Amino acid sequence: MSHHELEEGTALNLDFTKLRKVMAQCTEDVIPAVAQDVETGEVLIVGYVNQLALATALREKMATFWSTSRNELWIKGKTSGDFLALQEVRVNCEQNSVLYRVKPAGQGACHTKGANGRSRLGCYYRRLKDDGQTLEFREGMQ
Repeated sequence: MSHHELEEGTALNLDFTKLRKVMAQCTEDVIPAVAQDVETGEVLIVGYVNQLALATALREKMATFWSTSRNELWIKGKTSGDFLALQEVRVNCEQNSVLYRVKPAGQGACHTKGANGRSRLGCYYRRLKDDGQTLEFREGMQ
C-alpha cells in the first residue's frame, strides 16, 4: 500500500507491528507521548519521548518527540512552522506515558494536507465505519 493510499484512502490497514518496529529500529528508551489541544480536547498526534525529548519540551515550551524511525530529536513544527506550544505536561498513573497539553501555533499538527492544501489540524481525521473494515473522513477534515 502506498503512503498516499495509507494517508488518504478509506481502506483500513492498521500497523499492528509498530511497537515491534520501534523496538528494532530505535536506539533509545522511549514512552508514548500524546499531544492534545488544551482548548478543544482534540487529540492531535501520538509520538514517543525519551529523556532528552521531554527535557527539550520543558525547556523550549514546544511539544518535542523522539523520532523512532530516524533516531533523532523532533521538535514538532521546527521545519513546517506548525508548532505545538506546550502548556502543561501530564503523566499517567504508571508513569509510562505523557500527555502534552498544547496550543497549536500554526495551520495544523498533522504532516498530511487536506483538500485545501493546508496541514490538517490533527492526525485523527478519519473514523472507522461500523463495518470495521473501511474508513471515512470526519466532516470538514478531507
